[in-house]
Amino acid sequence: MEDLFSFSQVFVDMMIRFVICIVFNWFIINCLYYSKSRRRDFYFTFMLTSVAIFFLVFFMIFGLDDLGGKTSMGIGIGLFGIFSIMRYRTDAMPAREMTFLFVVVSLSVVNAIASRVSYAEILATNTIVVLAIWLCEKILKENPKKLVQYDRIELIVPERREELIADLEKRIGVKVIDVEVGAIDFLKDMAMLRITYEGKPNTTDKTLKLRREDLTTF
Repeated sequence: MEDLFSFSQVFVDMMIRFVICIVFNWFIINCLYYSKSRRRDFYFTFMLTSVAIFFLVFFMIFGLDDLGGKTSMGIGIGLFGIFSIMRYRTDAMPAREMTFLFVVVSLSVVNAIASRVSYAEILATNTIVVLAIWLCEKILKENPKKLVQYDRIELIVPERREELIADLEKRIGVKVIDVEVGAIDFLKDMAMLRITYEGKPNTTDKTLKLRREDLTTF
């Protein structure tokens, strides 16, 4: 009866590694990703993907060892490849979000299969990944962008670019850095613009989406 409520050393080791994994992934998602993008949908996806993959990989490898199999590098690479190419059959995932998903999957797999690595080495590995992301975010700082359906198409010509920027700044309320002109509909007097501006991204840029065909006109 006592065995039913006792925890093996394997389970204790798994939970310690899980805590390390989830803390580092939470820091990456919450402090490095969400603080800039404000995408709640991807926050939800990244966190649950991290939890699910860690347990799935750990118990899969532990089960193979239990059955007398040997956990080889091939198994680890195979699992890594399967999970890293996951994609969702909805809208295409942006490159930045795909990169963070790849990092979350990678850390979950690494923390789950590194049974012969000490806790100090695991902490060092996770810290290196976090520092790499932080440095890239700091050095390669990218200004936010906004897609706009614009009605004054007489201003999209190169000769009136300054007027176009001034009109956009007045109507949107942000400092416009660059404007790219995409699809133009002369029948409706509309043009699709991609605006690069200063400041933090607006959450409405992500939650209110344009049609898929509009997003592929650049």
